[in-house]
Amino acid sequence: MPVVMEGALADLGAWKTDHCSLVKALEVVGTRSALLILREACYGTTRFSGFADRIGITDRAAAQQLRRLTEAGLLAKRPYREDGGRTRDEYVLTDMGRELFPVIVALMQWGDRHLQGGTAPLHYVDHETGVPVHVELRTETGDTLELEQVGIRRNPAWRAPKRAPQPETTP
Repeated sequence: MPVVMEGALADLGAWKTDHCSLVKALEVVGTRSALLILREACYGTTRFSGFADRIGITDRAAAQQLRRLTEAGLLAKRPYREDGGRTRDEYVLTDMGRELFPVIVALMQWGDRHLQGGTAPLHYVDHETGVPVHVELRTETGDTLELEQVGIRRNPAWRAPKRAPQPETTP
């Protein structure tokens, strides 16, 4: 059973998914290389060559994704210089990028459960206690929810962005 669509959203044929936040998010992180770069940044990779080598992508693809993720605000450039070398940039997660970590862990947990035969190659744990970490859907009061317990309703405070005026064309 799906989530409960509430109010005007209950009739799926009566509204469109324009301005969907998932679409906007996928425009930024919806490629394999973008997600893998973010995974590597969470693991502590900061140098250009480290991203390209660990992910197994070309330098050109790494440069393109690092530029896109930096322009989107998920990564920030930070200058560094090794002894005798020129100043270069390394890439570090911004707060916006760090907030994607639960998404990455959730995808990995799903892959562990359904694509790895239930045996995870890695365990995410609390560093100090060793207690396993997992991602789940919870209310603000801490209750765990299943898909069928979630309701979706319009946010009355949200307003669609105004469209920019289109230039007039002359025949």
